[in-house]
Amino acid sequence: MGLYYEQYKVGQEFNHPWTRTVTETDNILICSLTMNVQPMHLDAEFAGKSEYGKPLVNSIFTLGLVIGMTINDTTLGTTLANLQMESSFPKPVFAGDTLRSRTRVLSMRESKSRPNAGIIEFEHHGINQRNEVVCICKRAALMLKRPT
Repeated sequence: MGLYYEQYKVGQEFNHPWTRTVTETDNILICSLTMNVQPMHLDAEFAGKSEYGKPLVNSIFTLGLVIGMTINDTTLGTTLANLQMESSFPKPVFAGDTLRSRTRVLSMRESKSRPNAGIIEFEHHGINQRNEVVCICKRAALMLKRPT
């Protein structure tokens, strides 16, 4: 079970234990599911002529994986809704990269409309095997308060 609103504090950090090696199949599947036909993701010949020399992993997959690896430690069963996300991708991700996640609590406030909830702003970092940050996501989540 995840944490309730009252169990968080501003500045709290989580180094999540999950890691995951990204595969070419992951990239092809997410591109197919989202109808993203960008050749930088799907065409090795095209991507091979780019500055990267090989296909890039779709950033939507990277974002989903980075957040997904945080859920068990933080919000499993205690999130009512994601309210906002702002993401950036400072380094590329390639098939074969192994990612991990780190989370920090940036801010907290009581919900004005829901007495049983509060809003927490998380900052998630996705980090590869070279210790490079590949994804940063600020996420506002509506979190349940501890049942009375």
